[in-house]
Amino acid sequence: MKTILTITGSDSTGGSGVQADIRTIAALGGYAVSAVTSVTVQNTLGIQAFYDLPAEIVRGQIEAIINDMQPDTVKVGMIRTTETLAVVVDVLLKYRPHHIIYDPIVTASNGDRLLSDDVITQIRCRLLPLCSLVILREGETEKIFNSLSLKGKKETDVCTYVLDDPLQHGLANSFSSSLAVYLSQDEPMEQAIKHAREYVRTLITRKSDISGRSSQLYYEFLEAVQLHYRTNRDVAFYADCLNVSPRYLSQVAHRISGKSPKTIIDHTLADALACQLRTTQKTIQEIAYEHGFASQAQFSKFFKKLMGHSPSEWRRT
Repeated sequence: MKTILTITGSDSTGGSGVQADIRTIAALGGYAVSAVTSVTVQNTLGIQAFYDLPAEIVRGQIEAIINDMQPDTVKVGMIRTTETLAVVVDVLLKYRPHHIIYDPIVTASNGDRLLSDDVITQIRCRLLPLCSLVILREGETEKIFNSLSLKGKKETDVCTYVLDDPLQHGLANSFSSSLAVYLSQDEPMEQAIKHAREYVRTLITRKSDISGRSSQLYYEFLEAVQLHYRTNRDVAFYADCLNVSPRYLSQVAHRISGKSPKTIIDHTLADALACQLRTTQKTIQEIAYEHGFASQAQFSKFFKKLMGHSPSEWRRT
C-alpha cells in the first residue's frame, strides 16, 4: 500500500479538500496522510470564512509525515498565502518526492477569488516548475495561469492537463487524488490520467451535487413567518424555531429569494396590515396593538417605510 501526502485545505461538507482526498485515496487502495493549510467555514451554500494556518505549523505537519512515512507522491491543493507557499516549496525541494500533483484552488464554487495576485505570481515562479502535473479547469484556472501551455503540453518543464468538461463539486478534487494514486502505483502519466477519468465517471453516475436542507428550510421559514409574524419580527426567534443559526437562515434566504429574513418578515407583516386597514373598521391604534407595536406612532413609521404611505393615507387610497 503506497503512502500519498495531500497538502490542502479542509472542506466542512466533506465534498472536497483534505476530507475528499483521504476518502478517494483510501477507496483506491492507497494510504492517505495529510497536512492542512487552511480551515474553511463552509456548507452547501459555499465558503463563508477562512483560517489560514501559520506557515510553520504547515511545515511541521509536512516534515513530521515525510520524515516518518516517506511518501513518494504528493498532491498539493489550497495554498492561500506566500508564507505557506514558501514552506511547501522548501519542503518539496528538500525531500524531492517522485510525483507532485498540483490542483490549484483559485475560485470558490460561487465564483469568489481565493488567491491574491501575489500568491499566483509566486506559485508560477516557485511551485509549478516542481510539479509532475498541474491540473487546470477550463474557463477558470487557465486564465489565471495563462503563461502555461494547455492541453497537456510542456512549457518550461511544466506539464498541464485541462479538465475541459464541467464536474460537480469535489469531482475535480477526486480526479487529482485518484491520479496521485495511479501514479504512485508506477503507471505512466497517460495511463494514470485515463484511469483517473474513468474513476471520476463512476462517481458521476452515483453522485449528485452535495445538497443541504436549504430549500426545505426556506419553506419552513415562510410557514413559521405566517404563524408568528403578528407577534414576532426577530430573526433569531425564527432561527431558534428552525434549529439553525441566524447566519445560516440569512444565507438561505439570500440564496433563494435575494432578500434578508428580516425583509421577508417585515413585508409579510406589512402586507397583512395593508389588507386589514382596507377590510376592517378597527382603528389604527387597535391594529397597531394587535400586531405588537408599542404605539400607533411606531406602527405608522413602520408602515410608511414599507408601503410608502401612512396607515391613514393607505385607507383613503
